[in-house]
Amino acid sequence: WRVMRGVGSLQLVLLLALTSTATGLNIPLEVEQPPTIITHTAGPIIALPFDNTITIRCEARGNPPPEYRWTKDGKYFIPPHETDHTDGTLVLPIKHLEQYRGKYRCYTSNKLGTAMTEEIELKVPSVPKFPKEYNFPIVVKEGEPITLECNPPEGVAPRQIYWMTLGLEHIEQDERVSMGIDGNLYFSNALLKDSRQDYCCFAAFSKIRTIAQKTAMAVVVKTEAPAVRIPGLLLPSGVQTEKVLLKGEHLQLECIPQGYPTPKISWMKMGDSLPPRTKYDNFGKLLSLSDVDERDAGKYLCKAQNSAGEAVHYFDVIVEEPPKWLTEPPPSQLTVIGSDVYIKCSVSGKPQPEITWRRNGEFFRGEPEDSAVYQCEASNSHGSVLANINIMVINMAPRILTRDNQKYAVVLGGDVIMNCSVFSSPPSKSSWSNDEKAIEGERFLALSGYLQIIGAEKNDSGEYVCVASNTEVFSISRSNTSHCTRLFLIPVPVHPNDKHFSNVPICLARLRLHTNKFAYMFRYFVDDNMLQIMNVNQSDQGIYTCIARTSLDEDNATALLTVLDIPDAPKNVKISELKSLRNVHLSWIPGSDHNSSVTEFIVEYEENQWDPGRWKELQKVPGNQATAELSLRGHLNYQFRVYAVNAVGPGPPSEPTERYQTPPAAPERNPENIKIQGHLPHQMDISWEPLLPIEHNGPGLEYKVSYRKLGVEDDWREHLVKRHSFVVKNTSTFVPYEIKIQSRNSHGWGPDPKVVTGYSGEDVPTAEPRDVAVEVINTTVLRVSWTPAPPATVRGHLGGYDVHWSRKRSLLNPNKILEERQTLSFPGKRTHAIVPGLKPFSEYRLTVSVFNKKGNGPNSDPVTFNTPEGGEVTQTYNMQQMGSLMPLNETTLEVVDSQEKNITEADTTQWQVQGLEEGRLYRFHLSACTRAGCGPALAQETCVSLLFLFAGAAGQRSDFSTQGWFIGTMCAVALLTLVTLMACFVRRNKGGKYAVKEKEDLHPDVESQGMNDDTFCEYSDSEEKPLKGSSLCSLNDALGDSISRDSLVDYADGGREFNEDGSFIGEYSGHKHGGSVSEPSGPRPVTA
Repeated sequence: WRVMRGVGSLQLVLLLALTSTATGLNIPLEVEQPPTIITHTAGPIIALPFDNTITIRCEARGNPPPEYRWTKDGKYFIPPHETDHTDGTLVLPIKHLEQYRGKYRCYTSNKLGTAMTEEIELKVPSVPKFPKEYNFPIVVKEGEPITLECNPPEGVAPRQIYWMTLGLEHIEQDERVSMGIDGNLYFSNALLKDSRQDYCCFAAFSKIRTIAQKTAMAVVVKTEAPAVRIPGLLLPSGVQTEKVLLKGEHLQLECIPQGYPTPKISWMKMGDSLPPRTKYDNFGKLLSLSDVDERDAGKYLCKAQNSAGEAVHYFDVIVEEPPKWLTEPPPSQLTVIGSDVYIKCSVSGKPQPEITWRRNGEFFRGEPEDSAVYQCEASNSHGSVLANINIMVINMAPRILTRDNQKYAVVLGGDVIMNCSVFSSPPSKSSWSNDEKAIEGERFLALSGYLQIIGAEKNDSGEYVCVASNTEVFSISRSNTSHCTRLFLIPVPVHPNDKHFSNVPICLARLRLHTNKFAYMFRYFVDDNMLQIMNVNQSDQGIYTCIARTSLDEDNATALLTVLDIPDAPKNVKISELKSLRNVHLSWIPGSDHNSSVTEFIVEYEENQWDPGRWKELQKVPGNQATAELSLRGHLNYQFRVYAVNAVGPGPPSEPTERYQTPPAAPERNPENIKIQGHLPHQMDISWEPLLPIEHNGPGLEYKVSYRKLGVEDDWREHLVKRHSFVVKNTSTFVPYEIKIQSRNSHGWGPDPKVVTGYSGEDVPTAEPRDVAVEVINTTVLRVSWTPAPPATVRGHLGGYDVHWSRKRSLLNPNKILEERQTLSFPGKRTHAIVPGLKPFSEYRLTVSVFNKKGNGPNSDPVTFNTPEGGEVTQTYNMQQMGSLMPLNETTLEVVDSQEKNITEADTTQWQVQGLEEGRLYRFHLSACTRAGCGPALAQETCVSLLFLFAGAAGQRSDFSTQGWFIGTMCAVALLTLVTLMACFVRRNKGGKYAVKEKEDLHPDVESQGMNDDTFCEYSDSEEKPLKGSSLCSLNDALGDSISRDSLVDYADGGREFNEDGSFIGEYSGHKHGGSVSEPSGPRPVTA
């Protein structure tokens, strides 16, 4: 061994027989080799309280597969969760993490050597908190300095310090009062206003979401005229401070003065000028330089100066550097037995790094071995770097790694590369042949590991042999080439401009589309050779290339994607005054329109007196203009911002301008929307829409209310009020007034107000309409007229007229008093009205009254009148009912006989019919008549059974229902009735077509033409109401009628009547004059 040491480097020389080195190792994993660390976690690692576990990774490759072990603070470390040694990942639980604080190394080993990582430091910060303490009040005289110590706890960076009160109000800082970078609060001199009991220091740790609060401190400043004090420095102490920092770090030099008056701070660099990138913060007390290097080292001076003198402090800035590789870490080397190996470990750093060597993780001492992993570690006071160097000493015959008999396809005229990857030690040489002939020609390029054929021809097809040889032996590999015609694709580019979804571009090709470029981007999808971009943004704009590729060839097409977006915010918004302080000029620089022209700019304002924090639109400006002239209101503290609008939508607003205060002025307008109302008869209520707060233009806003009677010589009466309403009392009822309202403030009056007209309070009318007359138009409608009440008696705005009427009695029943009252209102000025909804043949009483907003006046003299009788009446007040009974032939359904009965009692709702035959089919007609005529008849058919005969008899001898024999008989009758109904149903079905059908054809009935002739004896869902009584089998077909309307009238006029020993209930059905009576559309139950 011999060791040579130079400046910043150390060379380790292995004296062996032969010389054969490599610049680096790229050994296939099939060959045995020592471990090589691929990746590992870099330190330091900071454990956060909300982490579940701490993971430290270490991954290596090697053959045989390496095993892993860890050390902590230089000692063997057993992981808390036992794992096999083939996994290098170290997982530490968050519970009891304090015990895992320290520096870790990963060692990975196999039989050929051991590699190791740099030290990985795990930091476990404690929960930051201030100690509990009692702070005595600090008592000083005016003009003396004060230092309030914070002493913030350590914690996870970043840490921010705040000084606030217990009410969380920030302590105001300036040239006199400021916080140092150490967190203390410094007062260059004390003033009386500094006295308070709640100075609090807060330390915020954003990464762990924690804020710590120090116990509040009190300061008491005694009143005493402050004397002039010579400047001194509260921070730093002494005359000179040495500042050591690393290259690339941020330099901060701080001088906080004391003295009265407050001293000014100035900075300089001894023997040189301060760099242009120098920044001054904390009111000039903090000098900052970013990214320092050796040129920034030297002496700096800060000077505190006031009228009483000056004080200085020197800083000696030293820039040092942790170890780093001068070029790159030493490479691993593959060599043969007997060669010399040089390992050069070249590093730089300040202070000069110390270099240590290890072999397989152990400190290097004694004679070297052959193959091993050597570690070079360089360290100084600021850190260390480490390199693992694999030294492999091996003699090995060539080993061809490419599979034998590979096939390569190439298009005519294209290029092809045939691989022949070889590993050997010492390195081998490769040669190629085709069909046992050596490869020659300019188109053939044989390089290490492959053969390239340029411009392939048909006769290039065949078998190629690769022969690799070194001093040990040679190996052979064979390959084949074939040719294929070229495939073509037709690219179709598109130009999308959809903000939310775009397809770009389409590739129409019988080839697979490769899009590996976008595989990692979640917004990009390829479906059916179409690239889809979701949620398009500006970063997607550009030229897209679609590539269709096979193993032989590829083609491409391009498309330009243009993305439309809302415009960017305008920049550099500035205010400049015009001729008046309330007229300003606003200018700005438009932002990017993102491919869509700006249509307009919107200027917004915010003022902090009446509506702070709320932005409102002030003016719109065309999109081709970047200036605006603004007319402002007085006595407001404005700030402005601008945003642009294009076809896509409005963009974000610009940064607000600085505050602009306008001077106060007189109001520019008077109140609007003046309302005059009279809630009481002898007063007038005046209200108006007040001026908005921003329209006050100054303090002391008031309103002058002026009013006088209209049309008479009267002086204006004036009142000054601050609210937006006023009440004039002791006025006459409903008298017109002239009113005007003018605004004013402490700086003057508004413009001349407009005069509006209104009325004082209303009262109910005092007079009634006269000459009320009634004209009966028909049985339910009349026309009423009147002479209006005199306008002076209305005593308000005319609302209209109310017509009141009451139905005293029905002339059908004169002795019954009804008193049915109704009212209709008719708005506006009028002299007549139409009153509907009266009932025929009744006596009425009617009055009319006038009304306004206050109510109704007195009623007019009543008028009494009668309505005439109705004609075609279907209501309950019919004078007379007429019914007819017609037995039918059960086969032909023709009427074989008829009977008629007039029922004179108007209130009758049922009638008993006796003498009917059991099982016989009957048709019933029922109509209502007055002296004006008969209404439409209702027709119904039914089959009569013993049940209804007994029911009719039971109506006369109800005492039978309590007899036992009667109950038994009724049960038998019920069974017999069921049999009878079934027989009736069968007979109807066998009846066929009715003979009456021919008569229906001769006398068609509109209501019966739509009936179904094939439906018989079924119940219907017709809207017609059924006859009251039991359900019976009835016809649902359209039937004829052998009794004409004339014959029915003859029966009625002839006075014929039914025998009064049965009941008959019917419902009206429409009739046609001169035609047959219409038939029902469905079954109707009838009591017989």
